[in-house]
Formats: sequence, structure tokens, C-alpha cells
Amino acid sequence: MPLIIICGTPVSGKTTRARELKEFFEKHHSKNVEIVSEEESIKKLGYDKNETYLDSQKEKRVRSDLKSEVIRMIGKDNVVILDGSNYIKGYRYELYCASKASKSTQCTVYTIRNHEEAWDDNKKRAKSEGPYIEEVFDALSRLRFEEPNPNSRWDSPLFTIQPTDALDMDAVYKVLFEKKPPPPNMSTQNPPLSSTNFLYELDKVTQEITQQILDAKKLYQSEVNFPSYNCTLSAECLNLANAQSIARLRRQFLTYAKQNHASENRDNLAKCYVRYLNNTLSD
Repeated sequence: MPLIIICGTPVSGKTTRARELKEFFEKHHSKNVEIVSEEESIKKLGYDKNETYLDSQKEKRVRSDLKSEVIRMIGKDNVVILDGSNYIKGYRYELYCASKASKSTQCTVYTIRNHEEAWDDNKKRAKSEGPYIEEVFDALSRLRFEEPNPNSRWDSPLFTIQPTDALDMDAVYKVLFEKKPPPPNMSTQNPPLSSTNFLYELDKVTQEITQQILDAKKLYQSEVNFPSYNCTLSAECLNLANAQSIARLRRQFLTYAKQNHASENRDNLAKCYVRYLNNTLSD
């Protein structure tokens, strides 16, 4: 359930820290640990690293892929580590909202390093290791980077660390497993629907879930998890789904829901829709 967001400038030790955390939680606490890697996502999508950061659409797709993977895993009883630059404040806030909706704990590990030292090491990297070009390196280090703030709830608890420092693993474990997750609030809870907005919300929530399923198909995910509604579309059903079948089943569900679920709230509508898809697609 817990989420660890690695955040930092290029060549500051992000992947090294992710591996250290994985080893610690597996060896000392017998936890299952999943690392969601920005670099691996770029490769999976068939992009070049430098080209990705110079193309806003490619970078946006990479972030979407990473977020989908995190949301898919975060509902399970394991530790999820997001290894990437995560330099956008708003993106970190989105991840915070996703973990909060899943009633999960979270922390941020911020890796920092002297700019010149990092650039020198970057230049020494072999071509196979994917060194950054100077334009991208400077952009991710200075121009675009939005430094995490310990006073921001989505960046807290914040562990700031340099390459020569030892990360306090026990402190990370305590904030993730010995503290309660933040309580749900209006941003992560859905109120009961009134009769006047039932049809609007029914249409909206089924469209939202349908789009997430279609996006997951494009990204070749194994299943689709909806942490806000505490439900999942199975791998079998995702494999069988396509745009035409989902559109047809959504129309059928809308007709059914209008007759049988007019008093349901948004959460229950979403769960009913996903359950309907699971039952119908697998028949």
C-alpha cells in the first residue's frame, strides 16, 4: 500500500536510492516491493530519453504511463517506489491524491547533488547508459525543476539526501507503516447523488471509467485498478475489451442503471459499472 516518490535532478542518485529502499524492505521487513521506473517507461514506449524531455506530448504520455502503473499497484499490500525526476509539483499532488484515495501512506525522497559534479559524471556515461544532452540536463536541473517543500502535504514527509548521505531507512519505514494514512476528505470522497443530477453523474462516471479502460489498453496494462472506487477490471476482461464492445456495454448499463440504481451514490454507480463489465465481458 505505501508509496515512495523519488524526486530529484539528473544523476543525483535516484535509481540507487530506489534499489536501496527495495533491498531494505525486502530483506529486513519481508515486504513485496515494486519499482515503477521512469527510464523503463520511456524505453517501453519506444522513445529516446532526450527526445522525450524535448517533446511535451511524449513526456506527458510517459507521466500518464507512470501514474497508471502506480495507481494499478497502490491498492495492493506492497511498497510502490516511483523512480523518476517527478519535478512537477502538480504531478506530485496528483499522486498524493491517488494514494490518499486508496487510504495509503506516502513519503518523498528528494535526491540532491552539486550541479557541476552531476554534469561531469553525466558526460562520463557510456552511450548505452543514456547520458543527457546539455539542454535537457539544464532544463531538468534548473529551469523546470519544482523543488519539493516539506510544508506541502503532498511532499511530506520529505527526506532530503545527498549522494554521500545514508538514508534513514528506519524513519522511512515508520512513516509508512507506523502512521495512519491521511483521512479522506471531499476531494477523495463522493457524496450521495440527488435526483436532479443522477443522470449527469451516471454519464460522467461511466465515461471516466470507460476512458481509463481504453487508455490502459493503449498502454498494454495487465489490469485496470480504480482506487477511488475500490474496484478493478480483471486482466481477462481488459484483454477482451475493445472500443466497440465497451461502448455497447456502457449503453446497456446506462439503461439498466436508470431503472434500478437511481438512489445510488457515485461510488456505488462506479462499482456497479465495473462489476457489470467484469461479469459481461467474461461470459
